[in-house]
Amino acid sequence: MSLSFDLSGKVAIVTGASTGLGQGMALGLAAAGADIVGVDYVESQETAALVEKSGRKYLEIKADLMSIEPIDGIIEKAVNKFGRIDILVNNAGIIRREDSINFTEKDWDDVMNINVKTVFFMSQAAARQFIKQKQGGKIINIASMLSFQGGIRVPSYTASKSGVMGITRLMANEWAKYNINVNALAPGYMATNNTAPLRADKERSAEILGRIPAGRWGLPEDLQGPVVFLASPASDYIQGYTIAVDGGWLAR
Repeated sequence: MSLSFDLSGKVAIVTGASTGLGQGMALGLAAAGADIVGVDYVESQETAALVEKSGRKYLEIKADLMSIEPIDGIIEKAVNKFGRIDILVNNAGIIRREDSINFTEKDWDDVMNINVKTVFFMSQAAARQFIKQKQGGKIINIASMLSFQGGIRVPSYTASKSGVMGITRLMANEWAKYNINVNALAPGYMATNNTAPLRADKERSAEILGRIPAGRWGLPEDLQGPVVFLASPASDYIQGYTIAVDGGWLAR
């Protein structure tokens, strides 16, 4: 039996597609043959140009995922453009850093809303479309090292990413019968906007690198192989699992 990583003819929605990990995963999926629906609160012209350069189509949707209001419209626009959707990558997310003793309700609510509430309702909307299409689908959530660990100074982020791992299992349990695979990727310490303050702090950056067996910060392209795997028929019997892409951080 041959395992296929080919995504030709597939349509993938990627949230937070304008930069960083979202852009990297969108480009990986496009290189494997998928057309891309890129969702972000800002324009994603660079991602669009790179996807189209690879020979795939790109639909840009500007939407603020701090609330669930835009979700039905995103699915509708994607289906109107491409006729179907096959893959959802829930990548959009934010982080707020502050000592727990001083953490505000707004910083709690903002992070929880986009990082876990929107992830669930975006997945629900995609799953309804997959069920309607009767051909299954793939949902890939973006978890974190803090799905496994407590971290410091990021209480709502830790809670949200622990929640992502939990609802990934829950959705897999309920939707596997529809041939919908729900899994997650947990990036380690990646060179993205979220980690800019950590990388700028020489002492903290050295502490982090000292624990990573691979000896470097991760890059967006490090997620391309794993996301294509979870989006492809090669992973059809993987359900409800969170794969760490962390350079060995959790092994240390």
